[in-house]
Amino acid sequence: MPKQILNQLAFLFALLACAPALAHDGHGLSGSHWHVTDAWGFVALGLGLVAAIWFSKGGK
Repeated sequence: MPKQILNQLAFLFALLACAPALAHDGHGLSGSHWHVTDAWGFVALGLGLVAAIWFSKGGK
Protein backbone atom coordinates (compact mmCIF):
# COMPACT_ATOMS: atom_id res chain seq x y z
CA MET A 1 0.00 0.00 0.00
CA PRO A 2 1.25 3.47 -0.76
CA LYS A 3 2.26 5.57 2.21
CA GLN A 4 -0.44 8.18 1.52
CA ILE A 5 -3.20 5.57 1.85
CA LEU A 6 -1.70 4.28 5.11
CA ASN A 7 -1.55 7.83 6.47
CA GLN A 8 -5.19 8.41 5.55
CA LEU A 9 -6.25 5.14 7.17
CA ALA A 10 -4.30 5.98 10.33
CA PHE A 11 -6.02 9.37 10.46
CA LEU A 12 -9.43 7.78 9.98
CA PHE A 13 -8.89 5.19 12.72
CA ALA A 14 -7.58 7.86 15.12
CA LEU A 15 -10.61 10.01 14.38
CA LEU A 16 -12.98 7.10 15.00
CA ALA A 17 -11.17 6.20 18.23
CA CYS A 18 -11.79 9.73 19.56
CA ALA A 19 -15.51 9.74 18.69
CA PRO A 20 -16.70 8.03 21.92
CA ALA A 21 -15.07 10.79 23.96
CA LEU A 22 -17.60 13.22 22.48
CA ALA A 23 -20.52 11.30 23.99
CA HIS A 24 -21.59 14.00 26.44
CA ASP A 25 -20.32 17.04 28.34
CA GLY A 26 -17.41 16.49 30.65
CA HIS A 27 -15.43 14.16 28.42
CA GLY A 28 -12.49 15.39 26.43
CA LEU A 29 -9.90 18.10 26.88
CA SER A 30 -12.20 20.73 28.38
CA GLY A 31 -12.91 18.81 31.57
CA SER A 32 -13.87 15.47 32.94
CA HIS A 33 -15.99 13.64 35.43
CA TRP A 34 -15.88 10.08 36.67
CA HIS A 35 -18.16 7.11 36.30
CA VAL A 36 -18.16 3.92 38.36
CA THR A 37 -16.85 2.01 35.36
CA ASP A 38 -13.83 4.33 35.21
CA ALA A 39 -12.84 3.27 38.72
CA TRP A 40 -13.24 -0.42 37.86
CA GLY A 41 -11.02 0.14 34.83
CA PHE A 42 -8.26 1.45 37.06
CA VAL A 43 -8.70 -1.51 39.41
CA ALA A 44 -8.40 -3.89 36.45
CA LEU A 45 -5.31 -2.04 35.20
CA GLY A 46 -3.69 -2.30 38.63
CA LEU A 47 -4.44 -6.01 38.87
CA GLY A 48 -3.04 -6.53 35.39
CA LEU A 49 0.18 -4.74 36.32
CA VAL A 50 0.54 -6.76 39.50
CA ALA A 51 -0.04 -10.00 37.56
CA ALA A 52 2.50 -8.98 34.90
CA ILE A 53 5.14 -8.26 37.54
CA TRP A 54 4.28 -11.46 39.42
CA PHE A 55 4.57 -13.68 36.34
CA SER A 56 7.68 -11.91 35.03
CA LYS A 57 9.47 -12.81 38.28
CA GLY A 58 8.32 -16.44 38.10
CA GLY A 59 5.58 -16.27 40.73
CA LYS A 60 6.18 -17.68 44.20
